[in-house]
Amino acid sequence: MFEISQSSNFSIDIMEVDKDHIHLLLDIEPKISVSSIVNRLKVMSTNRLWKKYKDYLQTQFWKEKTFWSDGYFVCSTGNANMETIKKYIEIQG
Repeated sequence: MFEISQSSNFSIDIMEVDKDHIHLLLDIEPKISVSSIVNRLKVMSTNRLWKKYKDYLQTQFWKEKTFWSDGYFVCSTGNANMETIKKYIEIQG
């Protein structure tokens, strides 16, 4: 994910991984759509994971190139205290 962000127009401030989802705190320019960032993360990470772990993933998924679910949740931080948000994300993983 961090590699993907480095080659894109956003940065990942925090990432915590749980067994079936991830929490990200992203820094995105207002002119960039969140959906395009989510799509980029999902597509590129899926391709990389299938390239590296194809044999294993074929035993877990009935359809190749599947990894993420279709949906996602996003909210903006607005004027919220960034330290509070970071701490919240850190305890999620």
